Amino acid sequence: MTLKLTSGASSRHEPTPGQPFAGNIGIVNLARSEAAKAEITVRPLRGNINVLMGSGGNITVLSGHDGKLLVDAGIAVSRSKITTALAAISPDPIRYLINTHWHFDHTDGNQWLHAAGATIIAHENTRKHLSAITRVDDWDFTFPPSPEGAIPAEVFKTDRTLGFNDATIALEYYGPCHTDGDISVELADSDVFLSGDTWWNGFYPFIDYSTGGSINGMIRATEANLAKVTDKTVIIPGHGPVGNKSQLIEYRDMLVDMRDKVAAMKKQGRSLKEVIIAKPSAAYDAKWGRFLIDGSLFTRLVYAGV
Repeated sequence: MTLKLTSGASSRHEPTPGQPFAGNIGIVNLARSEAAKAEITVRPLRGNINVLMGSGGNITVLSGHDGKLLVDAGIAVSRSKITTALAAISPDPIRYLINTHWHFDHTDGNQWLHAAGATIIAHENTRKHLSAITRVDDWDFTFPPSPEGAIPAEVFKTDRTLGFNDATIALEYYGPCHTDGDISVELADSDVFLSGDTWWNGFYPFIDYSTGGSINGMIRATEANLAKVTDKTVIIPGHGPVGNKSQLIEYRDMLVDMRDKVAAMKKQGRSLKEVIIAKPSAAYDAKWGRFLIDGSLFTRLVYAGV
């Protein structure tokens, strides 16, 4: 799924304080429209682990004699293509679905996957947001409560360990970072680590201040990720290609540098508009600004948290 939005969608004007980055199109509706057209790509990883790409966030699949366990659910309009991709991996039934956080591009498929047999597991704050009316100001969108079948049935506060298909699956809460409910998923037996949306590989990340996110939280989460992986670990980001530790280090360094530059300008008394005009992201835009968020928008997100 390819999305490229700037501050005004159809225009190139710089964003103003409080302006949603979706412009007049609406990020939620646009993402669902793009997902409906996108193909689902299956990437085999180690052993019985595969990643499905093309419907919102990356979907990880652990298959075997106990059935299938999925991490994240994609966007519901991709149901038929995801079903076909899952069947191509193996005939194993769907048993579990783990949500790394509450955002629609990772949970929109919850209801149909639950109907297909999945018990949904998530952090307690993910269930809180899915159960209530939740506003994301930067998307200019208010989400209604999710249907009962889409609500995680099993939640935890700090960590949870699950044994499935002869693998040990460790779930750990980051604390507030991208949202206030993000978790990591570690498959230590295969040395595979899932960061959820704390890492967007090769792209500026979205930070959801409406539900507890912050730039400092994102940096803390990335440092926690780096402490858990080695040069041999396969790291699955929330968005972007499967990556490795060196790429995660580059991402961390970008976040820290952007935070420090924007914080220094804000401390000098510069307004958001002045900071955006100064282009603190200029050295990074060609690499990191190619997907959903450009340098001006990421600068605004950082400015909000320093």
